[in-house]
Amino acid sequence: MRFDKLYKGKLVKRYKRFLADIILDSGEEITAHVPNSGAMTSCIEENCPVWVTFHDNPKRKLKYTLELTKMQDILICTNTGVANKIAIEAIKNGIIKELQGYNSLTPEQKYGVNSRIDILLENKDEKCYVEVKSVSLKINDFLAFPDAVTTRGKKHLDELVSMVKEGHRAVMLYVIQRTDNLPFTIAKEIDPKYNEALKEAMNSGVEVLVYQSDINLEEINLKTKSSLQM
Repeated sequence: MRFDKLYKGKLVKRYKRFLADIILDSGEEITAHVPNSGAMTSCIEENCPVWVTFHDNPKRKLKYTLELTKMQDILICTNTGVANKIAIEAIKNGIIKELQGYNSLTPEQKYGVNSRIDILLENKDEKCYVEVKSVSLKINDFLAFPDAVTTRGKKHLDELVSMVKEGHRAVMLYVIQRTDNLPFTIAKEIDPKYNEALKEAMNSGVEVLVYQSDINLEEINLKTKSSLQM
C-alpha cells in the first residue's frame, strides 16, 4: 500500500487518545487525528519524528492524520486501520500463502453478536473468517499484542471460536507494523484474560498467523511470515 504524500514533523504531545499536536518541518503547528485507540506504548514520545498525511475534505474537522512515527531507527505505522488494508492486499497478491484458494474476499462482513469480521473468504465448500490485529507494541526483546486491556479483542476471539464450532475456518491474523523484526508474543502482563482467551481459541481450532510489514516513507506492505511465541 502506497502512502499518500507524507509531511514530516515532530510530536509535541498526544492527548485524548485521538489527538496529537505536531510541529511540521515547515514550522506550521497542527493538530492531527490519531487513528489508534491503544496506549501506543513504545511507539510515540515527545519530540519523536512523525509523518502525517493531509486530507482536504470539507467534512473533516482535522485535515491531518498521523501515519508514522520513528523511535530510534525504527519506523512504526501507528494507523491501525492500515493493517486491514495491507492484509487484504497481501491475500490478493498471494503473499499470505495460508489464505489462498478462495473465490471471494469480503471486508467488514457482519457476523456473530453485533460484530463485523475484518475479512471473509469464501469458496464453494468453505468460509474462512479472518480477524486482523495491528501490532505496534515492543516489550523488551519482543513485539506484543495488546498494548492495553482489550475486552473487544477477547470478544472477537470468542466469536472466532463460535465460527469453528459451526464448521467454518477461523484465523487470527496479527499484522506487525514496526520494522524491528523481533519475535512476537502476547502481552499477558498487560491483559492476562486475552492471553487465556487466545490459548482457548487455539485449542478450539482457531488458527494464528503472524506477518511482518516492510515499511518505508513511500509504502507499507506485508512481507514475511513470523510466528507466535507463547
